[in-house]
Amino acid sequence: MSEPDPHDDRPESWPALPLAQWQDTYDTLHMWTQIVGKVRLLQTPLVNHWWNVPLYVNARGLTTSAMPYQGRTFELRFDFESHALVLETSDRIVRTLPLAPCTVADFYDASMRMLHGAGIDVAIWPMPVEVPDPIRFDRDRTHASYDRDAVDRFFRVLTSVARVLEIFRAGFIGKCSPVHFFWGSFDLAVTRFSGRRAPERPGADAITREAYSHEVSSVGFWPGSGSVTDAAFYAYAAPEPKGFADQTIHPPRAHYDKPLGEFILMYDDVRNADSPTRALLDFCHSTYAAAADLAQWDRAALERSSNPGH
Repeated sequence: MSEPDPHDDRPESWPALPLAQWQDTYDTLHMWTQIVGKVRLLQTPLVNHWWNVPLYVNARGLTTSAMPYQGRTFELRFDFESHALVLETSDRIVRTLPLAPCTVADFYDASMRMLHGAGIDVAIWPMPVEVPDPIRFDRDRTHASYDRDAVDRFFRVLTSVARVLEIFRAGFIGKCSPVHFFWGSFDLAVTRFSGRRAPERPGADAITREAYSHEVSSVGFWPGSGSVTDAAFYAYAAPEPKGFADQTIHPPRAHYDKPLGEFILMYDDVRNADSPTRALLDFCHSTYAAAADLAQWDRAALERSSNPGH
């Protein structure tokens, strides 16, 4: 595929997603995805850089993919078309849990009962991660929102972004992550690797040491949080090569956020571009090129001679 399909740049494929309008639903859905994600973490063997942890975008929402359990396999998926959490097993058990306004505590209880009722007895650590002031899932009666329209728009954004990140990923023949959804930070990302080990980070915890054991260039999307007050794309290099923050990145509205140590491109700047796909690919390629050139990656060995989407 040498050029992105212009028909995928229809306005309905890149809907508005103002954070202020769905913050409560976002916060609730974040906790629900952590509950399901922790089941995946518990049931799968460790893969380098925690690649066994994320969820994946599929045709209807987000899925764990197949997970083993005592000679069986099972899958949990958020079906954002029918608005249900679906459990399906290799021995033809199918259970559904409607996605509707309810507390995290009630969702946690209902999802665990659904698993146990199918003979899948798992017990996850009920504490959220990567959020300020976490509340145990079984005690969280603060987050209880579910706006179907907002979730529908979020899923359409994920679908469009995943498609573009897959085009970007296809141009790299070195080690590269899947396009996957990290439920801890609630972001969709893809990461390229130089093949070289990275210097160990002083004081890093075990999770961070595993995540950044090798040199990376990463790009992704998330609905926004903290100082980034709306949906945005980000890109970073780890370790960050000298001069990275000063590089010229495309599209021109991308900027380097010093506190975050990342380039940021607001989602609305992509959505409103003549071609959102081209704008996002430009961001992916230019941030990667800046990182790879400054860190002297062997680009000739790591990239296709004909680079899809570029």
